[in-house]
Amino acid sequence: MSSAAALLPCQLSAQVLGRDNLRGFAKNRLKPRQVQRHVFWCSGGLSVIRKVGDRLRQGDTTAQEILSMHLEKILVTDQAIGSFVSQQIDAALLEAKQIDKKLSAGLDPGPLAGIPFGIKDNICVSNVPSTAGSRILETHYPPFDSHVVSALKASGAIILGKTNLDEFGMGSTTENSAFRVTRNPWDRRRVPGGSSGGSAAAVAQHQCIAALGSDTGGSIRQPASFCGVVGLKPTFGLLSRHGLMSYASSFDCIGPVTSSVEDAAIVLSVMSKPAQQIDSTVQMALSSLYHEHLPDIERLRTWPLLGRRFAIVKETIGPGVDISVVDRIVTAARDIEKLGGVVDVISCPSFHLGLPAYYILAVSEASRFDHLWLGSLAPTIFKLQYSQQPRSIRQYPVWNCGFLPQ
Repeated sequence: MSSAAALLPCQLSAQVLGRDNLRGFAKNRLKPRQVQRHVFWCSGGLSVIRKVGDRLRQGDTTAQEILSMHLEKILVTDQAIGSFVSQQIDAALLEAKQIDKKLSAGLDPGPLAGIPFGIKDNICVSNVPSTAGSRILETHYPPFDSHVVSALKASGAIILGKTNLDEFGMGSTTENSAFRVTRNPWDRRRVPGGSSGGSAAAVAQHQCIAALGSDTGGSIRQPASFCGVVGLKPTFGLLSRHGLMSYASSFDCIGPVTSSVEDAAIVLSVMSKPAQQIDSTVQMALSSLYHEHLPDIERLRTWPLLGRRFAIVKETIGPGVDISVVDRIVTAARDIEKLGGVVDVISCPSFHLGLPAYYILAVSEASRFDHLWLGSLAPTIFKLQYSQQPRSIRQYPVWNCGFLPQ
């Protein structure tokens, strides 16, 4: 078994714990307060991050208790849901202890102190398996953190594990991972969307408070929609792509998956801080505290959308779209108008050309994925390439090695 396979979810941190005694670890070593097990997900406020942060700073809970609660949730649900492909329990526990020590000493660990995160497995985390959902990279341990992960860690976030995805981000159902299939927490007969389906399912199942995904042509927004959570694709260039195993670099963006708009804004604010090193994947613009620009929730009681204009592109609800989807869109438009907004119907005659153009550009960029460069057969290929009997590259036995059918 490979080192990555040893970290698959059903054998959480198998080298140290093993699946059989994880329940005892969570209950005895971390000792959670049973009465507070689901307090962070109750009603009475939209931001879970803010709620957890307030309780931590008031001394009502600890980072270790929060971690324990989510570990137990994963233990109970993830064998059926399949959100995670690996977990870093020991590193997470150590980080939780450090956060508790800082809080006890009167220090502020950061705006994301104690918040458990899932990281899509095509975003690099130092010395953690980063497979992009492919067997080809199952022994890939990056020696560095991606910029966004560094920003999360610096803000006190706890990296709980890596979430599942379609291989190399190429898919929309999270069924095309080399390691497992992810299912929708609301209905396990259905898909969670993709390719960031593991991140969306983990947040929807309350296995973590927030997660990161990547979006080429909908890979954050679509699974967030399927799983009933908030997924944000930031403006291209706002966040660094350093450490992202991109599907198509001219499209890809890293973004947050959370349970509320405010939480997405908080995470975006943390990640949009300028990188210390030269980074050609991000625009060097001043960062903003995006959550501070959100209107106070008390102002949203009556006419929260007054003065706002919305549009429906009529080509998006035409032939080929399921009638139930059209009904939901029309219902949403009526609800917007009831809340004070104005909804216009507009036309974009070239809309139908968008998808063909996307596939031409994205697939062209994705053509760099080649077992010649990624796979374990590379030394053999180079030996053949420089032998006395050169062969055509298409004769090399690499084209069906390691990759899934997708």
